[in-house]
Amino acid sequence: MQPIAAVSSVFGEITVFKNSSDGTVLYAHGDCFQSEADANGVSLAPYIHALHDLILQAGARRVLMIGCGGGTLATLLMRSAIDVTVVDIDGSAFDVARRYFALPSDLACHVGDGAAFLQGSDDVYDAIVLDAYEGDRIPAHFCAAPFLALARERLSPARGCFLANVHVLHDLDTTPDRLAATMGTVWEDVRVLDARGRAKRNAIVMAGAVAALAPPRLIVRPAISADEIAEEIGQLAFRPFRDRR
Repeated sequence: MQPIAAVSSVFGEITVFKNSSDGTVLYAHGDCFQSEADANGVSLAPYIHALHDLILQAGARRVLMIGCGGGTLATLLMRSAIDVTVVDIDGSAFDVARRYFALPSDLACHVGDGAAFLQGSDDVYDAIVLDAYEGDRIPAHFCAAPFLALARERLSPARGCFLANVHVLHDLDTTPDRLAATMGTVWEDVRVLDARGRAKRNAIVMAGAVAALAPPRLIVRPAISADEIAEEIGQLAFRPFRDRR
């Protein structure tokens, strides 16, 4: 892959890479790769497709995303006729996502901190997705009970669900368990979807109306690597979690 764009902001440099042979694009923020998509803007990240299916299973019609990157989940959701709002602290992300990752121009985008956005609005959502990172870590305030309680207040009481993407280094990494335990102080139903045994993977920690959700599957096949992505999604399974706070 070759770099085709570099954008500097107060939050670090965004670099876009492209594979000239198949049109694949990659979004890097500093040293961390955050999004990858085919030439049509369809994500090549299994966890993005897992979130897409879980949100469809939940019957969500109105979704708030905290964290944009290349905006590949937002693109999938909008193509599924779901009303999406995205908040990101770095406004440059929206420009890059629109130009290189096929993010729809009519997507509702807000520049700012996700917690402050929720604090300043009474809007209610069917699902809130947390996919925001500082380097390789979720900002600490997003993992704390006050933010999670605020998120619950902004979810539909009947079917609202909260889903967080968590980077996991290895099986001894307790990050998803610690977040799940904190969620458990706010919600009754909390679940961890994970692929034990894989290094440097993504787990999804979810809460709210999530008890009936089934393991996800690939709904929208990208132009390349679809079978490999489907196989990785198939390795995800719900597992118990321990209170690691």
